[in-house]
Amino acid sequence: MKDLSKARATLLEVDGENAGQRIDNFLLRRLKGVPKSHVYRVLRSGEVRVNSGRVKPDYRLQAGDRVRVPPVRTAQRAAQPAPRPIAFRVVHEDAALLVIDKPSGVAVHGGSGVSFGAIESLRAARPDAKLLELAHRLDRDTSGLLLVAKKRSALLELHRMLREGEIEKVYLAVVKGRWQGGAREIREALHKYVNARGERRVSVQREGKQAVTRVRPLALAERFSLLELRLLTGRTHQIRVHLAHAGHPVLGDEKYGDFELNRALAKDGVKRLLLHAHRLAFAHPVSRERLVLESELPQDMQRFVAQHFASCATR
Repeated sequence: MKDLSKARATLLEVDGENAGQRIDNFLLRRLKGVPKSHVYRVLRSGEVRVNSGRVKPDYRLQAGDRVRVPPVRTAQRAAQPAPRPIAFRVVHEDAALLVIDKPSGVAVHGGSGVSFGAIESLRAARPDAKLLELAHRLDRDTSGLLLVAKKRSALLELHRMLREGEIEKVYLAVVKGRWQGGAREIREALHKYVNARGERRVSVQREGKQAVTRVRPLALAERFSLLELRLLTGRTHQIRVHLAHAGHPVLGDEKYGDFELNRALAKDGVKRLLLHAHRLAFAHPVSRERLVLESELPQDMQRFVAQHFASCATR
């Protein structure tokens, strides 16, 4: 990205790494500290120009575009602690892609009361990286495989692949109760809303967005089941809401789970959501080489499984 600034406005020339992204997202990343509403205001007013012309917020930048960014005032923010570098376990890395094994309890990004998350820690640990962007998200308390793009072209292709269902995502979960009916699909539409306390929630509603989760039981005990779950759609909290609706909430789920059971399990040392992003399989976004990546269950989940499923029926 070349800075061709003159006077008070800033003139930027778009390079290959930034080509393909929407102008609003480009500005939001560049104008850190500027209120989102103001970014859209200067876009719609025509103060932002691309190749001397007005553009809509959904305009996708092309290599060589010249973007005029007007002078803007950043919002005054309280001092935030600097992100601390975290040495995540690297499952796969090449010039375009990084896949890490995220621990439970680590948010993927800052926000909603969290100063920083995995992506900010990665950037702090890799200050020379030109680009590190999340390709998808995991809930804070879900552990496992997290895709990070190192090139803009890879990020855009990964987003397309996720939309088209070309990335196989497999999770492992320990749930309440003995699963009945063998392998089957849960097809329930999901609706996002904000509750009275301002917290984001999801519920099963006919008017919601289509959501499909494929469930295969791996081990069945009297009180708990170990399930393999394949996401055929990628809705917020999909696995957790689908399983809770089916009567088998994920153990340790503080939003949709059995709260009394969670409290009892916490006394036995279960202090996390027992949901793990176990497997990703997809064609590499650049080379098209087939990648199959796996993360074994974390030790705390392994101990729980060994304790409760040592001698029980499988499948």
